[in-house]
Amino acid sequence: MAPPVRILFVDDEPGILTTMSEILRQHGFEVATASRVDEALAAITSAHFHVLISDLNIGQPGDGFVVVSAMRRTQPDCVTLILTGFPGFETALEAIRSQVDDYLIKPTPIPTLVSLIERKLKNRQPGKAAGTKRIADILREHIFEITRRALEEMKADPSLGKLSLAEEERIEHIPQLLADLAVRLEPAEPRRDEPVSTHGAEACGRKRYRMGYTAPLLITQMRLLERAIYDVIHENLLSMNLSHFMLDLKRLNDTLGVQLEHTFKAYLEAERRSVPQEDPGQTRP
Repeated sequence: MAPPVRILFVDDEPGILTTMSEILRQHGFEVATASRVDEALAAITSAHFHVLISDLNIGQPGDGFVVVSAMRRTQPDCVTLILTGFPGFETALEAIRSQVDDYLIKPTPIPTLVSLIERKLKNRQPGKAAGTKRIADILREHIFEITRRALEEMKADPSLGKLSLAEEERIEHIPQLLADLAVRLEPAEPRRDEPVSTHGAEACGRKRYRMGYTAPLLITQMRLLERAIYDVIHENLLSMNLSHFMLDLKRLNDTLGVQLEHTFKAYLEAERRSVPQEDPGQTRP
């Protein structure tokens, strides 16, 4: 007698998790469940599964990518299926299809799901290669896309959008900043005392002062750039080597913080130098 097919079902909606897992058990499957990414990752490293069924959005949009990537790396022969409630995103769905065995649109009829599981197990293809890219690779490969997104965010922001600047002026510092970040993130084990290059950040701070930025606008600009960076990283999780992901992300956060600190200091220094200093020898009226 063949052992039962073991399924890991991941969804953050309690009703769906309970109902679907029970129905799958009634169809003869052995089912483990997880409602959070950390629970799913713990299950993947502690038990063997034949099938992964994961919601695309677990807590945060796209978190299902993290679960799929971990399963592909740890158990490459496991059938991976994604559930999504957004059937209109054809481009995104095709990208998902290229990385998983298939996807289903919520709500999925049980007969359709069971039939798909049985068909995929019967015609199982060799496991897809796990992602190999690091955050440095993603930054370097998507400099144009990150810059474009950051520009759109800046133009749409009510405060930044009011500045009378050409598009080139708004983003001229971003490509070099991204290239510097990629270089900083490349070493597998950077020295703790290795200094972060801040010349570009300081030049940006001085130039932003001359362009009429206020200190709050400077911080808003960096926040919008960080959003563009993180969005692109999130969208490319399936191509990444997640064994290095948390270390790389921490280094990215630290480096962005240092860059903002030096940009802000240079801005304040430019502001201070532009204010006429009172002669200490003069007597106040």
